[in-house]
Amino acid sequence: MLTRKIGSFEVGAIGLGGMWLSLDGRPDENRAIRTVHAALDAGVTLIDTADAYRSRTDETNHNEILIAKALRSYRDDTSNVVVATKGGFQRPADGSWVNNGTPEHLKTAARISARNLGVDSIALYQFHDPDPAVPFEDSIGAFKDLLADGVIQTAGISNVTTDQIRVARDILGEGLVSVQNRYSPAHQDSRSELELAAELGLAFLPWNPLGGIGRSRSIAGVNPAFAEIAAERGISPQQVALAWELSLAPTMIPIPGASRPETIVDSARAVDLRLTDDELTRLGS
Repeated sequence: MLTRKIGSFEVGAIGLGGMWLSLDGRPDENRAIRTVHAALDAGVTLIDTADAYRSRTDETNHNEILIAKALRSYRDDTSNVVVATKGGFQRPADGSWVNNGTPEHLKTAARISARNLGVDSIALYQFHDPDPAVPFEDSIGAFKDLLADGVIQTAGISNVTTDQIRVARDILGEGLVSVQNRYSPAHQDSRSELELAAELGLAFLPWNPLGGIGRSRSIAGVNPAFAEIAAERGISPQQVALAWELSLAPTMIPIPGASRPETIVDSARAVDLRLTDDELTRLGS
């Protein structure tokens, strides 16, 4: 698979978002693990998870524990796989999403995540979502301490503005390696964050990169060219969307979610799709 950089890590240009393997309506564990294994077979070497990914009633850290189990049971060496997890969001039993960006929580959460992933140091630990009740600088200061203590190897931030990217860069320096904001054909409001990340050499990991994509040509807010080009080429619109995203910046690494092996295999094929200049123009690049 085509590779791209996250700090000093070299990973496949398409990653796997693990969230849908753990939320309500998730697949059974056997299919979930087969999905992770299919991703690895396809050349995926970046898996994104978070301590908050679980069902409403299930145990905490479900997704991290699942990903660790899938990696342990894979038939080949997984030492080149980067597992990126996140802290700063909590999910109580009522299914809500609650911010907790206090330094104390983040430091404790990182150590729990490392234990659940079965690693001495987390390859990439990301601030899941800025907490409006905690100064952003205080939350990022916890990441600086985690880097200094060796609990994490690199840091990332998610759901942030350009100003917050600059603040985090000032505090963490080269320790900051990634930004994870929503970006897809239907949601392009983080274009300035994507451009700043590319300027600073930070990997941009769009969450929900397939948002708004389906086989219909008339999805509200989505350029119909995604479906049209897919039909012309005899491939899925999802592949077109991911190839388009890869074309936007050399630091872009989409992390599509999947709950079936065939879904992530289809997504991984996007790395081999070269869109023409005319097609990119039709897609709005």
